[in-house]
Amino acid sequence: MDRKDKLTEVMNACPIYGITGGTRDVIPLVKDMLSAGIRIIQYREKGKTPILRYQEAMILRRLTSDYHALLIIDDYVDLALAVHADGVHIGQDDLPPNTVRRIVGPNMLIGWSTHSISDLKAANRYTGVIDYIGVGPIFSTQTKPNANPVGISYVYWAKQFSKVPIVAIGGIKTINADIVWQAHPDFICAVSEITESDHIQNTVYELMTGYSRVR
Repeated sequence: MDRKDKLTEVMNACPIYGITGGTRDVIPLVKDMLSAGIRIIQYREKGKTPILRYQEAMILRRLTSDYHALLIIDDYVDLALAVHADGVHIGQDDLPPNTVRRIVGPNMLIGWSTHSISDLKAANRYTGVIDYIGVGPIFSTQTKPNANPVGISYVYWAKQFSKVPIVAIGGIKTINADIVWQAHPDFICAVSEITESDHIQNTVYELMTGYSRVR
């Protein structure tokens, strides 16, 4: 299965993009995400030691494989290679996408964060190199408190002009997910809404109600 087919398969299964973080232990958190139907998990744990990230990512590699889900590693290209992840997600200040592609080879997914129209135009120049883009932060978010919200209009613009699937992210909650779904992103990512939820399955269900109405 090629990279595009892998992404399409998980998108069709559940268009919620899961990211780790918050105060909960990573392993049980991801188990709950997978049990709730999420089929793409990004491991984002910047404050941990390299050995702990490796140990956790190895466990998540087995878990995601059991659920036929994708494991994406945030930032750390070496870790993605070490645990045979399905992909790596990079930001504007990380290695350039074409450099990352040379390192990881032809089979690994590459996601790239964008925060502006100029970022998206740059992403379009990497067609065939990157596989999806992050679009945000849509609203104010405690996950990245210093980032300026780009607003829902950027999601509409990205959906129209991006050459790859888009993941809407940043401040998305059950109370505003409907507004985001109306812009027709391919995925939405509600980081703290999921990681801080006591009932992740219910939260995913509520996030998906708006999707059901617009599709």
